[in-house]
Amino acid sequence: MKKYKSLTAMLLAIVMTAALLSGCGPSISYEQSQAPVSSEAGTQTSDVPETQGLTFAPGTELRMATGYNSAKTGLFFDAETAGNGVTLADGKTYHTGELKPTWVAVQDKLGMVFKDQYQGQSASKEFDFWKERLGDVDMVSGTATKLNENGVAGSMVNIAEYLDQMPNFKAYLEANPIVRMSITGDTATGAIYFSPYFDGVDDIERMPLMRTDWVEKLLNGEGEFTASSSKNIAAPVYQPYMPTSGKVEIDVVKADGSGVEKISKDYDTAGNIIDKMNAAGAISGVDAVNMLRTYIDEAYNGYYGTDRANLFIGQNAAWDADELVALLRCVVANPQTLNGTDTIQGLFSREDDNNQRRVDMFRFAGTLFGVRGLESRQGYLYIGSDNAMHDARQEPEAYEAMERMNAMVKEGLVSDAFVAMSAESSATYLENDLGFMHYDYNQTQTLMNATKLQEGEKYMAAMVPVARWYDGTGEQFMRFTESWRSVKTDGWGISKAGVGDDQDKLYACLALIDFAYSEEGQILMSYGPEAWRSSETFTFNGTEMPQISDACREELWNPDLGANGNYTNYARWYLGSTLSFLKSQAFEYQCTHEVGQEGAGYISTAIGLGTIKHPELGMSSNPWYTIVPTVLPTTKVENDTVAGYTDLENRFNQQKDGDNMLLSIMVNGYTESGMQDAASCADTVSNTWSGKQYLAIMEGAWQKDIAYYETLK
Repeated sequence: MKKYKSLTAMLLAIVMTAALLSGCGPSISYEQSQAPVSSEAGTQTSDVPETQGLTFAPGTELRMATGYNSAKTGLFFDAETAGNGVTLADGKTYHTGELKPTWVAVQDKLGMVFKDQYQGQSASKEFDFWKERLGDVDMVSGTATKLNENGVAGSMVNIAEYLDQMPNFKAYLEANPIVRMSITGDTATGAIYFSPYFDGVDDIERMPLMRTDWVEKLLNGEGEFTASSSKNIAAPVYQPYMPTSGKVEIDVVKADGSGVEKISKDYDTAGNIIDKMNAAGAISGVDAVNMLRTYIDEAYNGYYGTDRANLFIGQNAAWDADELVALLRCVVANPQTLNGTDTIQGLFSREDDNNQRRVDMFRFAGTLFGVRGLESRQGYLYIGSDNAMHDARQEPEAYEAMERMNAMVKEGLVSDAFVAMSAESSATYLENDLGFMHYDYNQTQTLMNATKLQEGEKYMAAMVPVARWYDGTGEQFMRFTESWRSVKTDGWGISKAGVGDDQDKLYACLALIDFAYSEEGQILMSYGPEAWRSSETFTFNGTEMPQISDACREELWNPDLGANGNYTNYARWYLGSTLSFLKSQAFEYQCTHEVGQEGAGYISTAIGLGTIKHPELGMSSNPWYTIVPTVLPTTKVENDTVAGYTDLENRFNQQKDGDNMLLSIMVNGYTESGMQDAASCADTVSNTWSGKQYLAIMEGAWQKDIAYYETLK
């Protein structure tokens, strides 16, 4: 049985300067002509604000069919969350059917009254439920596509018509043109039919996570690695991805985080580690470790000294796919040394039988092997250096990356459960010391350091790998992540039939949206009310943000509430925050285990210093770095046409119970008739499965976006 470790107090003295991950949006105040907001962030009043003419009668009722994908995550408590009554950090007891604290605060602040109409479904199903009865609701959840389609059809309010009365929302859109483009439902008119949702913004999303204590055990120290027992590495299948000769210069962050320096991967001196291991044939796990140790010493000219693990886990890490495969071979061949059993699983996904989580494996492959579009904000699309839209499914490079992953599968470097699609999870692997590495969200997964791991064991984010990227300036050996936070695909719209001719209802809806994008509103929608915040602040991404209160921290780990330190679940279930609008990561950062903060801090420093590149939420001078809009301005006719391309949807499904051909190739190789290699797969998607037609529609929508952007300058 694993020893439970309580979450220690967060090291809030850690200061992340504005250079680290800048771009959380402008610092803007909620302007009122009658009731000024206190300068103290989050202070609430009972005054009804009047914003640039958005006046409405106190007590105006808004019928809200809004929430986040389930009955537990609505504005009101359901029976599961409230039970017989739940007492929270503000000392109040809440019951089924009552507003959650965040929305009580919104009522008190803005003067409107909320009525629960939420059916507790996904955004898509929620909107479908209300589509024929929109007169019964004032605000409704929906996918961006459905809200836009119905907006163009006249069913949703065009929020853009009121932007001059919404100073906070308008300022945010002006500062973030890709956001404006992502939510524009009609580029001819500039219409906006929903308020966007950000689960964090302009920040890295997923990252590699690994048992760093195992890496240290294998690679660090003087002399040779020894072990009483090890296995032979499997017959090699994976072939070198990086060069086998020459030198490659890499920019890395200095070990102390103070700046950037160049180091070389010297293949002339050390050779390529995969090439050398493959040539050695059947070698023991001990020999493999010593071969990797020698390679690190020689390839990096002693740069890492006896702390060779820092190649993978340090602030100055510089690892690449080949070096990772060599490390994975060492890990799976030395189970007795690492966990005292006969087996270790190398790469795994959070839930190996859940397609929605399994697809993280091909997302990781894109990062490992320099393939754009595998972690896109919009399907598999990305913008090329030619400023045209591209689809990863129609490019051989995506399938070549899956071939490399298949080679890793054949060597036993990917978990047995992933290959078999069995009901396993990272919680099981980590709790039983069985799993080494996966690609996921830092905060939720590193919490396992508190709940699943013992003293001395460490599961931490590792640096993004070096890969070959082609950004239009030639081959670049650099770190790049496509996993970048932007607009999500869901939002809240205002029902035109619901508000009707009632200006009070309309203006109350608009005032709610605008308030949510004010400085005070962003804090409330992320943290919840004052009882969940301390009077102290800390610097996060260059902005002073509240620290969470002691009562909040205790509640987060209250076993009776079941959040187990997971900030997002806790906030949605009990506070009613982070359901929509703009979620700051400042709250989540404080709820991140200290081990999670360490790894994420390394990555943040690297991003801030420019050694990890990423898509930009603006129109970059090199379009390759422009993030693809989460939603493109396609018409209903075009959406219906795309929906008819069933092979594209069904064969590349990313939903829980779906099937994904990329994963099939990763696990089984090429098994389908007519698809014997990367080129034939790309050709089939383009010419047989309507890929060309699909891409033409998306390209047309992107060109409309570009033309619209010119009008915003």
